[in-house]
Amino acid sequence: MSSLLHNVNQRTQLAGENRLELLLFRLQNGQLYGINVFKVKRIIPCPPMTQLPYHHPNVVGVANTAEGPLPILDLLSAIQSGRVSNPSKQSVIVCEYNRRQQGFLVDKIESIVNMQWSDILLPPKGIGHSHYLTAITRIDNQLVEIIDVEKVIAEVTPTSETMSSELTDGFAELSQSTTPRTVLVVDDSVVARNQIKRCLAEVQLESVLLKDGKQALEHLQELVKDGKKLNEEYLMVISDIEMPEMDGYTFTRKVKEDPSLKDIYILLHTSLSGVFNKSMVTRVGADNFIAKFDADDLAQAVLDHFRKRSLPTPQ
Repeated sequence: MSSLLHNVNQRTQLAGENRLELLLFRLQNGQLYGINVFKVKRIIPCPPMTQLPYHHPNVVGVANTAEGPLPILDLLSAIQSGRVSNPSKQSVIVCEYNRRQQGFLVDKIESIVNMQWSDILLPPKGIGHSHYLTAITRIDNQLVEIIDVEKVIAEVTPTSETMSSELTDGFAELSQSTTPRTVLVVDDSVVARNQIKRCLAEVQLESVLLKDGKQALEHLQELVKDGKKLNEEYLMVISDIEMPEMDGYTFTRKVKEDPSLKDIYILLHTSLSGVFNKSMVTRVGADNFIAKFDADDLAQAVLDHFRKRSLPTPQ
């Protein structure tokens, strides 16, 4: 495990051309799963845990670590596929999501694989809305399921989507602005898309929701092909970074390199908060970046751009 830990620590700086590295692991159900190495802080044997009263049933306990209390979640239970029989014999993948560290019990660490985002596909249609998949892929003829961890965490510790009155008042002051009030939201997680949609709706902004960068790029290209001006259609684009088929880095770069698309404002909004390579944001030409999910931070970023676009054009 120490060699794999070394690899994880070395590879968290990866930010390539539509590439990612997946840490592969298995749960006690035997299925192969994957998680983006960017989100992995470390891998540890299951530590001693304290049981908290009235805790969520999917939380096995809380471990005391050098970085503070670490809630440890039974991922098998969270995705409704059983329960871990003996947590003390499990490994823990410590990840950072939405500005918080979270441990996930896993049965076996397999390996790290380097892949193209184009090989990461959306789950097949027809499997319903209650599943916990955000994407799938195949490695050596094995199906790899990529779990919508944001959905798992949201069910355990829901995030507040209420924004401060100062921000809602700020949007109210712009009620007469002729600036478009529609935002293009690009995210593969249904939880994240709906969080952003509800946040924007609270300040009377509309959303168009797409699932990945490829869909978003084709959508923008189609609008231009139809003779429409993007800045008359949208206030801005809010895009995740981790997405199947085309990630947010590649989407942003392709938009900014296209003279007919480059003027659209792109805010990258991602749960890759702890290991995020900010130099990559500048390199691909994104206009702004914030970490998920804080309603006030998101609203402030949108409000700042809304105000800027609503200013009279200098003569």
